[in-house]
Amino acid sequence: MTTFMPPPPAATFLAFHPQDNNIIAIGMDDSSIQIYNVRVDEVKTKLKGHQKRITGLAFSHVLNVLVSSGADSQLCVWSTDGWERQASKFLQMPNGRAPAPLADTRVQFHLDQTHLLAVHETQIAIYEAPKLECLKQFVPREASGPITHATYSCDSQSIYVSFEDGSVGVLTASTLRLRCRINQTAYLHPNPSLRVYPLVIAAHPSESNQFALGLTDGGVHVLEPLESEGRWGSPPPTENGAGPSTPSGASVSEQPQSAFIPFARGSCGTCAYKLG
Repeated sequence: MTTFMPPPPAATFLAFHPQDNNIIAIGMDDSSIQIYNVRVDEVKTKLKGHQKRITGLAFSHVLNVLVSSGADSQLCVWSTDGWERQASKFLQMPNGRAPAPLADTRVQFHLDQTHLLAVHETQIAIYEAPKLECLKQFVPREASGPITHATYSCDSQSIYVSFEDGSVGVLTASTLRLRCRINQTAYLHPNPSLRVYPLVIAAHPSESNQFALGLTDGGVHVLEPLESEGRWGSPPPTENGAGPSTPSGASVSEQPQSAFIPFARGSCGTCAYKLG
């Protein structure tokens, strides 16, 4: 007797064009990306290349590209001139690591607008756009649990990574070497009956050593090292004036727990402020 139109797919991610704030890239639950013009209230084009919902979008105003990531563990590069797809690549899954179905993949450009941070529950990876060459990969130890989120510091010199066990790692962005691990006890009181861990990290826009954690219990904590420490951990020793590097495509795994610098309240020092 009648036909009911299905509801439109949900929007799962948004990103504003860096040079025209009337243009918005909208990632959709049906795996498409809509390029929407606010001024004329019109979808100018629809990008199709993923098989699962869109979980991340990032523009580079230097390369004039949009990079998308999806729950299919795929990265795609789109030209912002004509919106053609320039490259696509699936994440290199670590040996023996089977990701959860439909796990999110997030993307963020370095300040140089060329190097791309890809965040997945199994890994942190650095790609060079627009060809999506994988330069480095960091694989957490299994005891940490999956990666829940990661972000560049405001100066792109560090990467803050949160894990399902409640800990936070600070990586040197250029090498993906783990400088220190912040234990959960540094910012939370132990409570065996509650399983609380960070879901999202936000870096301070001007303080490179300060970041905020959004927790599963609704709390928000802002962390920074003590003034006597000055920064998170210590950089690896340099050799002939140059820091260590990882060969292209190589993987960096976490070192044993004894090699970490354990930041905990009352020992090496972590300042934590709870909001709300």
